[in-house]
Amino acid sequence: MGLVTEEVRAKAEKYSGDEICREKTKTFLKEISMPNGLLPLKDIEEVGYDRESGVVWLKQKQSITHKFAEIDKLVSYGTEVTAVVETGKIKKLTGVKAKELLIWVTINEIYTEDPPTKGKITFKTPTTLSRTFPVSAFTVPEEEPAKEEPAKEKSSEATEVKEADAIKEAVAIKEA
Repeated sequence: MGLVTEEVRAKAEKYSGDEICREKTKTFLKEISMPNGLLPLKDIEEVGYDRESGVVWLKQKQSITHKFAEIDKLVSYGTEVTAVVETGKIKKLTGVKAKELLIWVTINEIYTEDPPTKGKITFKTPTTLSRTFPVSAFTVPEEEPAKEEPAKEKSSEATEVKEADAIKEAVAIKEA
């Protein structure tokens, strides 16, 4: 991890554990105006982000290959992914490769056009070759909190009220 020095690690926000790391990854992507599905990593062990220098790192248990169905592209994510980020740009990217024809090509820069949410996203290689795709290909619908829970609470409260009324009636009948 050439970008992630001890100094950077000391200043960075660090998170451990898959669930919190996935959440923080989506939050940081949104913060830099990148699509939330750009890093579909699994079994993430650690995420770190030094806002001052823009250095980000992600560690996962094993490398994965993900297919972005909308554009029919395979992308490989190594066990360690590092980058320097700023709004609309990911630079000095390591640990990410895309399959072009029969070979895996290293991706070292990603940037979006204005406005990023409706435009295009471009991926560059160290040889300056690039490919542009719609941002929508890397956007995952946000999960909304389940709205059934409050309804269940209300129905159980209603059941409790009915049961209490039934008990009051039974007590009133016994007393009469």
